[in-house]
Amino acid sequence: MSKFIDPSILGKLGTLSQSEADAYPFGIVKVDESGKILLYNQYESQLANVPIQTAVGKNFFTEVAICTNNRIFYGRFKEGMISGDLDIAFNYVFTYKMKPTNVVIHLYHDNATNSNWIFVKLR
Repeated sequence: MSKFIDPSILGKLGTLSQSEADAYPFGIVKVDESGKILLYNQYESQLANVPIQTAVGKNFFTEVAICTNNRIFYGRFKEGMISGDLDIAFNYVFTYKMKPTNVVIHLYHDNATNSNWIFVKLR
């Protein structure tokens, strides 16, 4: 599974603004260690049909993308939080409030800023 994130974005995560995140051609979701959404970009908002202002502050796994609240997706995130090592990409199918949508997911923990990211790209 190839990681589709351009390494150049990884160095910008600490200062990534909403407008910068909105400019990328893939979903960008910043979450805290429990999964609460801190940043939700326009691409992800349109893909999931969830307004940005509705998503921010809610739990990604249990309130916004409920189809991810399973061992395959949330389980990998939790394992990464426990181990302190989160950098994994995998294929997934979103099914919540939408027709089945094939995506590539990249879960990433940025050690420099101690932040957690969910990147989403259509496949």
